[in-house]
Amino acid sequence: MKGLFITGTDTGVGKTVISGLLGRYLSDKGYNVVTQKWIQTGCRDSIASDIRLHFKIMHRARNDLKGYSRLISPYVFKLPGSPHLASRIENKIINPDKIKESFKLLSSHFDFTIAEGIGGVLVPFNRKCLVIEIVRELDLAVLVVAQNKLGVINHTLLTIEALEKRKIKILGIIFNNPKNEDSRIVRDNPLIIKTLANLKVFGALPWIENYDKLYERFAPIGKRIYKALDI
Repeated sequence: MKGLFITGTDTGVGKTVISGLLGRYLSDKGYNVVTQKWIQTGCRDSIASDIRLHFKIMHRARNDLKGYSRLISPYVFKLPGSPHLASRIENKIINPDKIKESFKLLSSHFDFTIAEGIGGVLVPFNRKCLVIEIVRELDLAVLVVAQNKLGVINHTLLTIEALEKRKIKILGIIFNNPKNEDSRIVRDNPLIIKTLANLKVFGALPWIENYDKLYERFAPIGKRIYKALDI
């Protein structure tokens, strides 16, 4: 498997941090890894803001991948909204073939490509098409990131149902613990979701603002994901 798509149960659940941490872990294992953000909204730079955070977590300089900027961030829009709306306001058409081609080109130059999604699993990029359809056409496995709080059971199961309906392989689930949540809920959510979904749960990350310290806690989870990737 040359690549992976990382989706979330909602927007703001920690996909960007997980993408950066996994990229760093695979880099430490000796792989030449690149991260990608197909569509970024709410950004005024040519490089997706989420990619910049990946760089920070991975201890990578922006110039390290200067020649691949357009492939790493195929579409960037200013409005912090859904891609279908942000692109319409800027009068730009999101071409799924451009996204697929950018992923394939990166995959031909790097050992592994991590593509971070936008929002949840059923996000439209125009009035008819969803981003997840591009994932299916590329035949990518999906890692689901869930924020470990009240409501995540429903959000996660709906996400899984949407992926399974489209016959997309689900690698597993990783949970991000919020700063303040009832410890009983935090402990139970992964257990009940694993039972109901019958999927791998790679673990739960604590709330730590320092990315280097967070990476130390991620390493055992990264090892489990690495084994599941079978690369």
